[in-house]
Amino acid sequence: MFRTYTCGELRISDVNKQVTLSGWVQRTRKMGAMTFVDLRDRYGITQLVFNEENNAELCERANKLGREFVIQVVGTVNERFSKNNHIPTGEIEIIVSQLTILNSAMTPPFTIEDHTDGGDDIRMKYRYLDLRRNTVRYNLELRHKMTIEVRKYLDELGFLEVETPILIGSTPEGARDFVVPSRMNPGQFYALPQSPQTLKQLLMVSGFDRYFQIAKCFRDEDLRADRQPEFTQIDCEMSFVEQEDIIQTFEGLAKHLFKSIRGIEINEPFQRMSWADAMKYYGSDKPDIRFGMPFVELMDVLKGHGFSVFDNAAYVGGICAEGAATYTRKQLDALTDFVKRPQIGAKGMVYARVEADGTVKSSVDKFYTQEVLQQMKEAFGAKPGDLILILSGDDVMKTRKQLNELRLEVGAQLGLRDKNNFVCLWVVDFPLFEWDEESGRYMAMHHPFTSPKPEDIHLLDTDPGAVRANAYDMIINGVEVGGGSIRIHDSELQNKMFKLLGFTPERAEEQFGFLMNAFKYGAPPHGGLAYGLDRWVSLFAGLDSIRDCIAFPKNNSGRDVMLDAPGRLEQSQLDELNLIIDLKED
Repeated sequence: MFRTYTCGELRISDVNKQVTLSGWVQRTRKMGAMTFVDLRDRYGITQLVFNEENNAELCERANKLGREFVIQVVGTVNERFSKNNHIPTGEIEIIVSQLTILNSAMTPPFTIEDHTDGGDDIRMKYRYLDLRRNTVRYNLELRHKMTIEVRKYLDELGFLEVETPILIGSTPEGARDFVVPSRMNPGQFYALPQSPQTLKQLLMVSGFDRYFQIAKCFRDEDLRADRQPEFTQIDCEMSFVEQEDIIQTFEGLAKHLFKSIRGIEINEPFQRMSWADAMKYYGSDKPDIRFGMPFVELMDVLKGHGFSVFDNAAYVGGICAEGAATYTRKQLDALTDFVKRPQIGAKGMVYARVEADGTVKSSVDKFYTQEVLQQMKEAFGAKPGDLILILSGDDVMKTRKQLNELRLEVGAQLGLRDKNNFVCLWVVDFPLFEWDEESGRYMAMHHPFTSPKPEDIHLLDTDPGAVRANAYDMIINGVEVGGGSIRIHDSELQNKMFKLLGFTPERAEEQFGFLMNAFKYGAPPHGGLAYGLDRWVSLFAGLDSIRDCIAFPKNNSGRDVMLDAPGRLEQSQLDELNLIIDLKED
């Protein structure tokens, strides 16, 4: 056999055992007549010892080993003289009697270490080497453990895991579909699912009242740190439930994951916040509430005093950073430059310090009396030593979003966004619709199958923009880890929804007729939720990007630089698919 033990398995209790190990050469060190080799596999590192005095030929072969050579050794477990307390196998070493080179290796383009010298691009190109690093492997092991715990928890609650198709029909609402041409149906295309939404609803119609799936999903959208063109959802649906049933079930799953994976016991219910409050006080539908600094609106206090920037603004608001009055002018200028970045878009920032004697010193003192500045201080509940930062703008929602970016930046600078401090939140009562200026019509904020709040249904005919959705998102540390809704299960209400969204009856029938027909045969009240598995893993691993918890991710341009995909097809393949490529010029 190639090995009797792994490289992370042997301990001091195994001294004098004859063992066989296989793995990769991490490094070699020659010290006088001794050669030391660190042998690595997925489970750990074991030190090998070759003694020139005992076997000169064997030692000479060991000296020629390169990094990442694949080898097999036979030897005896020995207690180390110089112990390494940083690794589990650090009390022992192997006195090698036999060495077999299973495969030689080129020198890798970056070091296979926890802290590597390889940049993102080269690590993605040689991802199979990157996956040998402990830090990346740990993320995939964490992902594996999480999927096991998810399946265990849901199985105990009677959920049934059902696989749904990957090749489905296109529904061009929301993000763009990835499409797949059909050779046997010329001119026609499948789409890769953005989610199994309609399929899991059909499972509810079928009587599978508790469904889940670790589902691959695909969206052709611009990428960010928390987005990939293909991603994985913990996709769930339940019948005969209301919003509270689903929140309780999946809050329970979240608490189970925290306890089983991170050893964190959460006994208190998660906080809840309406979408309207989230936007008003944090400028985001996924607020990070690990720290305070809620927005305070200042229009009543600061408008009408001759400072035209505020007087002409639709919104004036700010945050109060406790104890941050020590910020220097250089730091404040840097914050001003931060909010003026094109991706944030603010025109400037006003600041005010609360001095030790309680007076307020502001960057716009000449426009405001101390009495007005004291009113501002009281609006924040600010104390001596606090720093007030203010933004204004012509668009209320846009300015709130800018203020959100400022709040997050200041929170990070003050050390208030500790990755090991988890605060969970449900955001509820989203608007059912959002108005799209470009198309001049309402769009579904979530998707067309989200049910309105029962008490708001009467507003569909008179004030659609005021209708709240029976929807909910789970937010952890400012990251949306999942969301869902109660679905429409009544054909008449679903048809009204399609009409408000601008669907003609013919188009609704073409795209969703299968679902509407199914509803006619008795659809139960149902709803669900989908957790983003990639985001959960990255959150628990303390990552800033989901890429390193995916085995083979795409880069920021949506390319797999290792496989060099996407790529062009041979003309023969295009001919079989009845496709002609006509690239438009930029």
